[in-house]
Amino acid sequence: MAAYAARDEHIPRVRELTGEENHLTGSGDWLSDSQHSQASGDREGQIQGYASATSVSPGQVIDFHVSVHEEQSYRITVFRLGHYGDKGARLRTTSAKLQGKRRTVPGADPETGVIACDWPVSWSLRIPSGWRSGLYQAVFTTEGGKVSSTPFVVREPARASDILMVVPFTTYQAYNMWPQDGRTGKNLYRGYNKAGEVGGPEERAHKVSFDRPYSDAGIPNRFEMDTSFVRWAERSGLDVTYASSLDLHDGTIDTSKYRALFFAGHDEYWSKPMLDSARKAVSARSHLAFLGANNIYFHVRMEPSAGGRANRVMACYKSTPDPAPGRAGVTTRWRDISPDQQHAEQGLLGIQFNGIVQKPAPLVVKGSGHWLWAGTGLREGARLPKMVGVEADGYDPKAPSPAGSRRTLLAESPYEAKRLTASQPRVQHTALTEMPNGAMVFVAGTFHWALALDSAPHRNKHIQTATRNLVNRMLHKEA
Repeated sequence: MAAYAARDEHIPRVRELTGEENHLTGSGDWLSDSQHSQASGDREGQIQGYASATSVSPGQVIDFHVSVHEEQSYRITVFRLGHYGDKGARLRTTSAKLQGKRRTVPGADPETGVIACDWPVSWSLRIPSGWRSGLYQAVFTTEGGKVSSTPFVVREPARASDILMVVPFTTYQAYNMWPQDGRTGKNLYRGYNKAGEVGGPEERAHKVSFDRPYSDAGIPNRFEMDTSFVRWAERSGLDVTYASSLDLHDGTIDTSKYRALFFAGHDEYWSKPMLDSARKAVSARSHLAFLGANNIYFHVRMEPSAGGRANRVMACYKSTPDPAPGRAGVTTRWRDISPDQQHAEQGLLGIQFNGIVQKPAPLVVKGSGHWLWAGTGLREGARLPKMVGVEADGYDPKAPSPAGSRRTLLAESPYEAKRLTASQPRVQHTALTEMPNGAMVFVAGTFHWALALDSAPHRNKHIQTATRNLVNRMLHKEA
Protein backbone atom coordinates (compact mmCIF):
# COMPACT_ATOMS: atom_id res chain seq x y z
CA MET A 1 0.00 0.00 0.00
CA ALA A 2 1.43 3.38 -0.94
CA ALA A 3 1.91 5.77 1.94
CA TYR A 4 -0.48 8.68 2.11
CA ALA A 5 1.27 12.04 2.58
CA ALA A 6 -0.87 14.48 4.55
CA ARG A 7 -1.49 17.81 2.82
CA ASP A 8 -0.65 21.04 4.65
CA GLU A 9 -2.19 23.48 2.16
CA HIS A 10 -3.69 25.75 4.82
CA ILE A 11 -0.97 25.31 7.44
CA PRO A 12 1.65 28.05 7.96
CA ARG A 13 5.30 27.07 7.81
CA VAL A 14 6.82 25.39 10.84
CA ARG A 15 7.03 27.54 13.96
CA GLU A 16 10.03 27.61 16.22
CA LEU A 17 8.06 27.65 19.44
CA THR A 18 5.37 25.32 20.70
CA GLY A 19 3.52 28.36 22.05
CA GLU A 20 3.05 29.68 18.52
CA GLU A 21 1.77 26.29 17.36
CA ASN A 22 -0.95 26.52 19.99
CA HIS A 23 -2.27 29.84 18.65
CA LEU A 24 -3.59 27.89 15.64
CA THR A 25 -7.21 26.77 15.37
CA GLY A 26 -8.14 23.87 17.61
CA SER A 27 -10.68 21.07 17.38
CA GLY A 28 -12.73 19.36 20.05
CA ASP A 29 -13.31 16.18 18.04
CA TRP A 30 -10.45 14.18 19.53
CA LEU A 31 -11.28 11.45 22.07
CA SER A 32 -10.59 12.87 25.51
CA ASP A 33 -11.92 9.96 27.57
CA SER A 34 -13.37 6.46 27.23
CA GLN A 35 -16.89 7.58 28.18
CA HIS A 36 -17.58 9.05 24.72
CA SER A 37 -21.22 8.31 23.89
CA GLN A 38 -20.35 6.70 20.56
CA ALA A 39 -17.25 4.85 21.73
CA SER A 40 -16.59 1.39 20.40
CA GLY A 41 -16.50 -1.46 22.90
CA ASP A 42 -14.39 -4.59 23.11
CA ARG A 43 -17.37 -6.96 23.17
CA GLU A 44 -18.88 -5.56 19.98
CA GLY A 45 -15.63 -4.28 18.44
CA GLN A 46 -17.52 -1.85 16.16
CA ILE A 47 -14.20 -0.28 15.14
CA GLN A 48 -10.76 -0.64 16.71
CA GLY A 49 -7.20 -0.28 15.54
CA TYR A 50 -3.54 -0.02 16.45
CA ALA A 51 -0.44 1.72 15.08
CA SER A 52 2.71 0.12 13.76
CA ALA A 53 4.93 2.24 16.04
CA THR A 54 4.71 4.25 19.24
CA SER A 55 6.68 7.11 17.66
CA VAL A 56 7.75 8.32 14.25
CA SER A 57 9.77 11.23 12.82
CA PRO A 58 8.77 13.55 9.95
CA GLY A 59 9.39 11.80 6.64
CA GLN A 60 8.76 8.36 8.11
CA VAL A 61 5.66 6.23 7.61
CA ILE A 62 3.31 5.00 10.30
CA ASP A 63 0.76 2.27 9.51
CA PHE A 64 -2.67 1.79 11.04
CA HIS A 65 -4.32 -1.63 11.32
CA VAL A 66 -8.11 -1.42 11.70
CA SER A 67 -10.94 -3.88 12.23
CA VAL A 68 -14.62 -3.01 11.65
CA HIS A 69 -17.25 -5.38 13.05
CA GLU A 70 -19.67 -4.90 10.15
CA GLU A 71 -18.35 -4.14 6.70
CA GLN A 72 -18.81 -0.42 6.17
CA SER A 73 -16.74 2.61 5.31
CA TYR A 74 -14.76 4.58 7.86
CA ARG A 75 -12.18 7.36 8.09
CA ILE A 76 -9.06 7.95 10.14
CA THR A 77 -8.60 11.46 11.51
CA VAL A 78 -5.29 12.54 13.03
CA PHE A 79 -5.03 15.18 15.78
CA ARG A 80 -2.10 16.79 17.55
CA LEU A 81 -2.91 17.20 21.24
CA GLY A 82 -2.16 20.48 22.99
CA HIS A 83 -3.85 23.62 24.30
CA TYR A 84 -5.32 25.24 21.16
CA GLY A 85 -7.62 27.70 22.88
CA ASP A 86 -8.85 25.08 25.38
CA LYS A 87 -9.99 22.78 22.56
CA GLY A 88 -7.27 20.27 23.51
CA ALA A 89 -6.22 19.29 19.98
CA ARG A 90 -5.66 20.42 16.42
CA LEU A 91 -6.88 18.55 13.36
CA ARG A 92 -3.93 17.65 11.14
CA THR A 93 -5.28 15.37 8.43
CA THR A 94 -8.09 12.99 7.47
CA SER A 95 -7.88 9.88 5.32
CA ALA A 96 -10.00 9.25 2.28
CA LYS A 97 -13.03 7.01 2.82
CA LEU A 98 -11.74 3.51 3.65
CA GLN A 99 -13.60 0.20 3.39
CA GLY A 100 -13.62 -1.66 6.67
CA LYS A 101 -13.42 -5.40 7.21
CA ARG A 102 -13.72 -7.55 10.28
CA ARG A 103 -10.39 -8.93 11.46
CA THR A 104 -9.74 -11.95 13.65
CA VAL A 105 -9.28 -11.47 17.37
CA PRO A 106 -6.39 -13.81 18.25
CA GLY A 107 -6.37 -16.04 21.29
CA ALA A 108 -3.80 -15.77 24.04
CA ASP A 109 -0.59 -17.76 23.81
CA PRO A 110 -1.02 -20.70 26.23
CA GLU A 111 2.45 -20.26 27.76
CA THR A 112 2.99 -16.49 27.95
CA GLY A 113 -0.56 -15.13 27.57
CA VAL A 114 0.56 -12.71 24.86
CA ILE A 115 -2.20 -11.55 22.50
CA ALA A 116 -0.79 -10.27 19.22
CA CYS A 117 -2.78 -9.23 16.16
CA ASP A 118 -1.56 -9.75 12.61
CA TRP A 119 -4.04 -7.48 10.87
CA PRO A 120 -3.13 -6.10 7.44
CA VAL A 121 -2.29 -2.43 6.96
CA SER A 122 -5.45 -0.38 6.51
CA TRP A 123 -3.88 3.04 5.95
CA SER A 124 -0.35 4.42 5.86
CA LEU A 125 0.64 7.98 6.68
CA ARG A 126 3.94 9.60 5.80
CA ILE A 127 4.53 12.32 8.40
CA PRO A 128 4.97 15.70 6.65
CA SER A 129 8.13 17.67 7.29
CA GLY A 130 6.06 20.53 8.70
CA TRP A 131 4.46 18.56 11.52
CA ARG A 132 5.67 19.58 14.97
CA SER A 133 6.77 17.06 17.54
CA GLY A 134 3.87 16.18 19.79
CA LEU A 135 1.49 13.65 21.25
CA TYR A 136 -0.91 12.66 18.46
CA GLN A 137 -4.11 10.68 18.32
CA ALA A 138 -5.55 8.76 15.38
CA VAL A 139 -9.35 8.57 15.63
CA PHE A 140 -11.20 5.80 13.76
CA THR A 141 -14.83 6.65 12.88
CA THR A 142 -17.33 4.40 11.10
CA GLU A 143 -20.00 5.76 8.76
CA GLY A 144 -22.44 4.91 11.55
CA GLY A 145 -20.61 7.20 13.96
CA LYS A 146 -18.84 4.68 16.21
CA VAL A 147 -15.35 5.78 17.24
CA SER A 148 -12.13 4.54 18.80
CA SER A 149 -8.54 5.72 18.71
CA THR A 150 -4.86 5.06 19.27
CA PRO A 151 -2.09 7.46 20.37
CA PHE A 152 1.39 7.93 18.92
CA VAL A 153 4.23 10.43 19.12
CA VAL A 154 5.82 12.53 16.42
CA ARG A 155 9.38 13.22 17.50
CA GLU A 156 12.08 15.68 16.42
CA PRO A 157 15.28 13.88 17.43
CA ALA A 158 17.56 16.41 15.71
CA ARG A 159 16.24 19.38 17.72
CA ALA A 160 17.47 19.91 21.26
CA SER A 161 14.40 21.49 22.84
CA ASP A 162 14.50 22.75 26.42
CA ILE A 163 12.21 19.95 27.61
CA LEU A 164 11.70 16.40 26.35
CA MET A 165 8.41 14.87 27.44
CA VAL A 166 8.54 11.07 27.53
CA VAL A 167 5.20 9.32 26.97
CA PRO A 168 4.95 6.00 28.91
CA PHE A 169 3.86 3.54 26.22
CA THR A 170 5.40 0.59 28.08
CA THR A 171 3.10 1.24 31.05
CA TYR A 172 0.14 1.83 28.71
CA GLN A 173 0.58 -1.70 27.37
CA ALA A 174 1.15 -3.26 30.79
CA TYR A 175 -2.37 -2.19 31.80
CA ASN A 176 -4.04 -2.79 28.42
CA MET A 177 -6.48 -5.71 28.82
CA TRP A 178 -7.75 -5.78 25.25
CA PRO A 179 -10.07 -7.38 24.45
CA GLN A 180 -12.31 -7.06 27.51
CA ASP A 181 -14.79 -9.52 26.08
CA GLY A 182 -15.32 -11.81 29.07
CA ARG A 183 -13.02 -14.56 27.82
CA THR A 184 -9.86 -13.48 25.97
CA GLY A 185 -8.24 -10.32 27.31
CA LYS A 186 -5.14 -10.27 29.48
CA ASN A 187 -2.63 -7.74 30.75
CA LEU A 188 0.32 -7.95 33.12
CA TYR A 189 -2.04 -7.96 36.12
CA ARG A 190 -5.01 -10.19 35.37
CA GLY A 191 -7.08 -12.06 32.82
CA TYR A 192 -10.42 -13.85 32.58
CA ASN A 193 -11.07 -17.09 34.44
CA LYS A 194 -13.21 -19.98 33.17
CA ALA A 195 -16.34 -18.33 34.59
CA GLY A 196 -15.78 -15.28 32.41
CA GLU A 197 -14.87 -13.11 35.38
CA VAL A 198 -11.73 -11.02 35.78
CA GLY A 199 -9.31 -13.14 37.76
CA GLY A 200 -5.98 -12.36 39.39
CA PRO A 201 -2.30 -13.15 38.92
CA GLU A 202 -3.01 -16.76 37.96
CA GLU A 203 -4.78 -15.59 34.79
CA ARG A 204 -2.47 -12.73 33.87
CA ALA A 205 -0.07 -12.57 30.93
CA HIS A 206 3.71 -12.67 31.26
CA LYS A 207 4.10 -10.90 27.92
CA VAL A 208 2.04 -8.24 26.15
CA SER A 209 2.13 -7.10 22.55
CA PHE A 210 2.06 -3.60 21.04
CA ASP A 211 0.31 -5.15 18.01
CA ARG A 212 -3.23 -4.78 19.38
CA PRO A 213 -5.72 -2.00 20.07
CA TYR A 214 -6.16 -0.36 23.45
CA SER A 215 -9.41 -1.41 25.12
CA ASP A 216 -12.78 0.03 24.13
CA ALA A 217 -12.30 3.61 22.85
CA GLY A 218 -8.52 3.21 22.64
CA ILE A 219 -7.66 5.52 25.53
CA PRO A 220 -4.68 4.09 27.48
CA ASN A 221 -4.77 3.75 31.25
CA ARG A 222 -4.03 7.10 32.97
CA PHE A 223 -3.72 8.87 29.60
CA GLU A 224 -5.24 11.98 31.21
CA MET A 225 -2.08 12.55 33.26
CA ASP A 226 -0.07 12.97 30.09
CA THR A 227 -2.63 15.08 28.25
CA SER A 228 -3.01 17.36 31.28
CA PHE A 229 0.71 18.14 31.23
CA VAL A 230 0.70 18.56 27.45
CA ARG A 231 -2.06 21.19 27.61
CA TRP A 232 -0.43 23.05 30.49
CA ALA A 233 3.07 23.02 28.97
CA GLU A 234 1.91 24.16 25.56
CA ARG A 235 -0.41 26.82 26.95
CA SER A 236 2.60 28.08 28.94
CA GLY A 237 4.66 28.38 25.75
CA LEU A 238 7.37 25.97 26.88
CA ASP A 239 9.81 24.62 24.31
CA VAL A 240 8.85 20.93 24.37
CA THR A 241 9.49 18.00 22.08
CA TYR A 242 8.17 14.49 22.63
CA ALA A 243 9.37 10.89 22.68
CA SER A 244 8.01 7.45 23.46
CA SER A 245 9.44 5.40 26.30
CA LEU A 246 10.62 2.99 23.58
CA ASP A 247 12.76 5.80 22.14
CA LEU A 248 14.70 5.72 25.41
CA HIS A 249 14.94 1.95 25.11
CA ASP A 250 16.36 1.79 21.59
CA GLY A 251 18.47 4.96 21.72
CA THR A 252 16.51 6.88 19.08
CA ILE A 253 16.62 9.89 21.41
CA ASP A 254 19.85 11.20 22.94
CA THR A 255 18.61 12.16 26.40
CA SER A 256 21.80 14.02 27.30
CA LYS A 257 21.10 16.97 25.00
CA TYR A 258 17.94 18.25 26.73
CA ARG A 259 17.91 20.54 29.74
CA ALA A 260 15.14 18.53 31.34
CA LEU A 261 13.20 15.33 30.78
CA PHE A 262 9.60 15.29 32.03
CA PHE A 263 7.74 12.07 32.81
CA ALA A 264 4.23 13.36 33.44
CA GLY A 265 2.25 10.13 33.44
CA HIS A 266 2.16 6.74 35.11
CA ASP A 267 5.67 5.50 34.25
CA GLU A 268 5.99 2.19 36.06
CA TYR A 269 7.52 -0.27 33.55
CA TRP A 270 11.17 0.29 32.57
CA SER A 271 13.73 -1.74 30.68
CA LYS A 272 17.43 -1.59 31.54
CA PRO A 273 18.20 0.53 28.43
CA MET A 274 15.46 2.98 29.44
CA LEU A 275 17.01 3.33 32.89
CA ASP A 276 20.46 3.72 31.35
CA SER A 277 19.09 6.55 29.17
CA ALA A 278 17.76 8.36 32.24
CA ARG A 279 21.05 7.94 34.08
CA LYS A 280 22.93 9.20 31.01
CA ALA A 281 20.84 12.37 31.11
CA VAL A 282 21.63 12.94 34.79
CA SER A 283 25.34 12.33 34.17
CA ALA A 284 25.19 15.04 31.48
CA ARG A 285 23.60 17.42 34.06
CA SER A 286 20.15 17.19 32.54
CA HIS A 287 17.27 17.27 35.02
CA LEU A 288 14.48 14.72 35.49
CA ALA A 289 10.93 15.47 36.63
CA PHE A 290 8.41 12.74 37.46
CA LEU A 291 4.94 14.23 37.99
CA GLY A 292 3.30 11.00 39.12
CA ALA A 293 4.21 8.18 41.52
CA ASN A 294 5.22 4.51 41.33
CA ASN A 295 7.94 5.25 38.78
CA ILE A 296 10.60 2.79 37.53
CA TYR A 297 8.96 0.01 39.54
CA PHE A 298 8.94 -3.09 37.30
CA HIS A 299 11.84 -4.25 35.18
CA VAL A 300 10.78 -5.32 31.66
CA ARG A 301 12.46 -6.94 28.68
CA MET A 302 11.64 -5.93 25.12
CA GLU A 303 11.41 -8.69 22.50
CA PRO A 304 10.60 -8.90 18.78
CA SER A 305 7.21 -9.83 17.38
CA ALA A 306 6.59 -13.23 15.84
CA GLY A 307 7.31 -11.59 12.49
CA GLY A 308 10.66 -10.27 13.69
CA ARG A 309 9.80 -6.59 14.27
CA ALA A 310 11.96 -5.27 17.11
CA ASN A 311 10.50 -4.18 20.46
CA ARG A 312 6.88 -5.14 19.79
CA VAL A 313 6.55 -7.52 22.76
CA MET A 314 7.20 -6.68 26.42
CA ALA A 315 7.99 -9.37 28.99
CA CYS A 316 7.49 -9.01 32.74
CA TYR A 317 7.23 -12.22 34.77
CA LYS A 318 7.03 -10.51 38.19
CA SER A 319 6.76 -13.24 40.87
CA THR A 320 6.76 -16.07 38.32
CA PRO A 321 10.23 -17.50 37.46
CA ASP A 322 11.60 -15.73 34.39
CA PRO A 323 12.80 -18.35 31.86
CA ALA A 324 15.19 -15.99 30.01
CA PRO A 325 16.41 -13.20 32.29
CA GLY A 326 19.46 -12.11 30.27
CA ARG A 327 22.22 -9.76 31.44
CA ALA A 328 19.84 -7.24 33.00
CA GLY A 329 18.37 -9.81 35.38
CA VAL A 330 14.92 -11.19 35.98
CA THR A 331 11.82 -9.20 35.05
CA THR A 332 10.44 -8.43 38.48
CA ARG A 333 10.38 -5.34 40.68
CA TRP A 334 13.65 -3.43 40.32
CA ARG A 335 14.06 -3.50 44.11
CA ASP A 336 13.82 -7.33 44.11
CA ILE A 337 16.41 -8.12 41.44
CA SER A 338 19.11 -8.37 44.10
CA PRO A 339 18.77 -9.23 47.82
CA ASP A 340 20.28 -5.92 48.98
CA GLN A 341 17.81 -3.79 46.95
CA GLN A 342 20.71 -2.07 45.18
CA HIS A 343 18.49 -1.65 42.09
CA ALA A 344 15.59 -0.05 44.01
CA GLU A 345 14.14 2.99 42.27
CA GLN A 346 15.06 5.31 45.14
CA GLY A 347 18.68 4.95 44.03
CA LEU A 348 17.90 7.34 41.17
CA LEU A 349 14.67 9.04 42.24
CA GLY A 350 15.41 9.86 45.88
CA ILE A 351 12.03 8.42 47.00
CA GLN A 352 10.02 5.41 45.89
CA PHE A 353 6.56 3.83 45.75
CA ASN A 354 5.06 3.07 49.16
CA GLY A 355 1.34 2.49 48.70
CA ILE A 356 -1.98 2.58 46.86
CA VAL A 357 -4.11 5.40 48.23
CA GLN A 358 -7.37 4.25 49.87
CA LYS A 359 -9.06 7.64 49.27
CA PRO A 360 -7.65 11.04 48.22
CA ALA A 361 -5.82 12.81 51.04
CA PRO A 362 -4.46 16.35 51.43
CA LEU A 363 -0.92 17.07 50.29
CA VAL A 364 0.78 18.68 53.30
CA VAL A 365 3.40 21.30 52.42
CA LYS A 366 6.87 20.90 53.93
CA GLY A 367 9.70 23.40 53.52
CA SER A 368 7.43 26.27 52.48
CA GLY A 369 10.42 28.61 52.20
CA HIS A 370 11.90 26.51 49.41
CA TRP A 371 11.92 28.02 45.91
CA LEU A 372 9.48 25.34 44.69
CA TRP A 373 6.71 26.94 46.77
CA ALA A 374 7.67 30.56 45.96
CA GLY A 375 4.69 32.70 44.96
CA THR A 376 2.12 30.14 46.09
CA GLY A 377 1.37 31.89 49.38
CA LEU A 378 1.44 28.52 51.13
CA ARG A 379 2.74 28.25 54.68
CA GLU A 380 4.36 25.34 56.45
CA GLY A 381 1.82 22.56 56.97
CA ALA A 382 -0.66 23.96 54.45
CA ARG A 383 -3.00 21.27 53.19
CA LEU A 384 -3.95 20.99 49.52
CA PRO A 385 -7.18 18.96 49.51
CA LYS A 386 -7.32 15.63 47.63
CA MET A 387 -3.90 16.12 46.06
CA VAL A 388 -2.55 12.72 47.21
CA GLY A 389 -4.39 10.19 45.08
CA VAL A 390 -4.26 6.76 43.40
CA GLU A 391 -0.65 5.88 44.33
CA ALA A 392 2.01 7.51 46.45
CA ASP A 393 5.77 7.62 46.96
CA GLY A 394 7.81 8.26 50.09
CA TYR A 395 11.35 8.23 51.43
CA ASP A 396 12.51 4.78 52.60
CA PRO A 397 15.54 4.92 54.94
CA LYS A 398 16.23 1.24 54.19
CA ALA A 399 16.55 1.77 50.44
CA PRO A 400 19.59 3.18 48.61
CA SER A 401 19.93 6.86 47.76
CA PRO A 402 21.91 8.50 44.94
CA ALA A 403 25.55 8.78 45.97
CA GLY A 404 26.55 12.21 47.22
CA SER A 405 23.10 13.66 46.67
CA ARG A 406 21.05 16.08 48.75
CA ARG A 407 17.37 15.24 49.17
CA THR A 408 14.79 17.86 50.15
CA LEU A 409 11.32 16.70 51.19
CA LEU A 410 8.74 19.25 50.04
CA ALA A 411 5.54 17.52 51.16
CA GLU A 412 4.89 15.12 54.02
CA SER A 413 1.34 13.83 53.78
CA PRO A 414 -0.25 11.08 55.90
CA TYR A 415 -2.63 8.83 53.96
CA GLU A 416 -4.34 5.47 54.27
CA ALA A 417 -2.93 2.78 51.99
CA LYS A 418 -5.07 -0.02 50.55
CA ARG A 419 -4.47 -3.56 51.66
CA LEU A 420 -6.50 -6.72 51.08
CA THR A 421 -8.20 -6.59 54.46
CA ALA A 422 -7.67 -3.09 55.83
CA SER A 423 -6.03 0.24 55.16
CA GLN A 424 -2.68 1.03 56.76
CA PRO A 425 -1.12 4.42 57.57
CA ARG A 426 1.57 5.70 55.25
CA VAL A 427 3.30 9.01 54.55
CA GLN A 428 3.59 10.48 51.05
CA HIS A 429 6.55 12.67 50.14
CA THR A 430 7.23 15.08 47.32
CA ALA A 431 10.99 15.32 46.89
CA LEU A 432 13.77 17.13 45.07
CA THR A 433 17.11 15.31 44.92
CA GLU A 434 20.16 17.32 43.85
CA MET A 435 23.10 15.37 42.44
CA PRO A 436 26.75 16.30 42.99
CA ASN A 437 27.03 17.55 39.38
CA GLY A 438 24.05 19.90 39.77
CA ALA A 439 21.41 17.73 38.09
CA MET A 440 18.05 17.68 39.85
CA VAL A 441 15.52 14.83 40.08
CA PHE A 442 12.03 15.92 41.11
CA VAL A 443 9.34 13.40 42.09
CA ALA A 444 5.79 14.58 42.84
CA GLY A 445 4.91 11.33 44.62
CA THR A 446 1.20 11.41 43.71
CA PHE A 447 -0.88 10.85 40.58
CA HIS A 448 -2.88 14.00 41.21
CA TRP A 449 0.03 16.41 40.67
CA ALA A 450 -0.06 16.05 36.89
CA LEU A 451 -3.86 16.29 36.87
CA ALA A 452 -3.70 19.52 38.89
CA LEU A 453 -2.00 21.25 35.95
CA ASP A 454 -4.95 21.17 33.55
CA SER A 455 -7.50 18.48 34.24
CA ALA A 456 -10.86 19.31 35.82
CA PRO A 457 -11.79 18.86 38.64
CA HIS A 458 -8.18 18.54 39.87
CA ARG A 459 -6.81 21.93 38.73
CA ASN A 460 -4.87 23.62 41.49
CA LYS A 461 -3.23 27.04 41.14
CA HIS A 462 -0.65 26.27 43.82
CA ILE A 463 0.57 23.17 42.00
CA GLN A 464 0.61 25.08 38.71
CA THR A 465 2.81 27.79 40.27
CA ALA A 466 5.11 25.24 41.89
CA THR A 467 5.53 23.38 38.60
CA ARG A 468 6.34 26.61 36.80
CA ASN A 469 8.96 27.32 39.48
CA LEU A 470 10.40 23.86 38.87
CA VAL A 471 10.57 24.43 35.12
CA ASN A 472 12.17 27.84 35.54
CA ARG A 473 14.85 26.48 37.86
CA MET A 474 15.58 23.56 35.58
CA LEU A 475 15.88 25.88 32.60
CA HIS A 476 18.18 28.19 34.56
CA LYS A 477 15.62 30.95 34.89
CA GLU A 478 14.74 32.76 38.10
CA ALA A 479 12.01 30.94 39.97
